[in-house]
Amino acid sequence: MAEKPQPVKVLYCAACSLPAEYCEFSPDFEKCKPWLVKNAPELYPDLLKEEEADKVSEQLQSVGISSGGGRDGATASTAPTGNSSSNKPEEVKRLPGGKVKKKDKQEVVIEKVIRNKRKCITVVKGLELFGIKLSDASKKLGKKFATGASVVKGPTDKEQIDVQGDISLDIVEFLTDTWPDVPEAAIYFIEDGKKVPVV
Repeated sequence: MAEKPQPVKVLYCAACSLPAEYCEFSPDFEKCKPWLVKNAPELYPDLLKEEEADKVSEQLQSVGISSGGGRDGATASTAPTGNSSSNKPEEVKRLPGGKVKKKDKQEVVIEKVIRNKRKCITVVKGLELFGIKLSDASKKLGKKFATGASVVKGPTDKEQIDVQGDISLDIVEFLTDTWPDVPEAAIYFIEDGKKVPVV
C-alpha cells in the first residue's frame, strides 16, 4: 500500500504574512528583508550579500576617502583651496538603494506641438523650479493670451502647462515681465528636437 502523503510545512513571513518564497512580490519587501535574512537566509542568498555590501559602504563613508594621493593622512577636504567655488560639487539627492539623483537645472523649456495639422499647443515646462505655482501661472497665461491653459502631467510624470495656440513668440516677454526671478537666459525653445536658447 502507498504511503500517505505528509502535509508540507510552510514558513510564513512575519512582516507581510505571505509565504517566505513570495515575499519578493509583496509591496513592502523592504520590511521583509531583515526578517528573511534572520529566519530564511537559504531562500534569498542575495540579501546576505547586499547586507554585507551595505556594511562595507557604511564603513567607507564613515572613514572617508582621501583623494590627495599622499600618505601623510591629510584628506582633500581639509586641504585649503584658493578657488572653492569652482570645486563646488552639484547638489545631489540620495534615493533608496544608494542611487544618486542630481538636482534639476533651473530652466524653462517652451515647446510648440502641432496636432490635427492646424491646431497648436504651446507647452511650458520648468516654471516650478523657480518657485512659481503652476496653477497660478496657467491662469495668468490664459487671461493674457485669451486661450485655454491647463496644468497637465507630461510624459515624464512632471507637471507642465499646456496653452492652446501658438504663443511661443510672445510668451518669453510675458514670463520675464510677470516673474522677474525667471531670467531670459534660462528660457529655451525646442525646435526640430533640439534645445535652443532664447537669447
